[in-house]
Amino acid sequence: MAEERRLNVGKIVNTHGIRGEVKVWPTTDFPDVRFRSGNRLLLVPPESGEPVEVVVQSSREQSNVFIVKLKGFDNINEVEKYKGWELKVEPDNRVELEEGEYYVRDIVGCSVLTDEGEKLGTITDVLSPGANDVWVVKRPKGKELLLPVIDDVVLDVDVPGKVVKVRLMEGLL
Repeated sequence: MAEERRLNVGKIVNTHGIRGEVKVWPTTDFPDVRFRSGNRLLLVPPESGEPVEVVVQSSREQSNVFIVKLKGFDNINEVEKYKGWELKVEPDNRVELEEGEYYVRDIVGCSVLTDEGEKLGTITDVLSPGANDVWVVKRPKGKELLLPVIDDVVLDVDVPGKVVKVRLMEGLL
């Protein structure tokens, strides 16, 4: 599977102690799932090279990072070289989401249609400014459209078909 399709779950930012533990900055919404004992992860080098498959032996949260112990790595010298490496999982290892929740990678690239069938553009980014997400829609002409992800606006999301149907509220265009 191509490396760019793998899901980022964290980045090793430092070592912790002398017994082979690493500090991981989580880049996933599910760190408790990803860093659970027995889970398989891929260590991916920052530049290029072959990923290394590892198994989580244990983990614990500490401030804003996770202290992770990987099986087979028992001292600082064995993990020192992995500082800066990404932790990833294969796409088939996704966590199932609740109804109405979507992965950003599934939303970006979707076409946006109004409830009357007019094509508004394509979603290029997802912002999380506060109470709800905002989808950035690149219009064929004109400036970007910012769509709040709320029930009054988003009517239907067809992830396999890459189409989102919306109702434009007054003032959005």
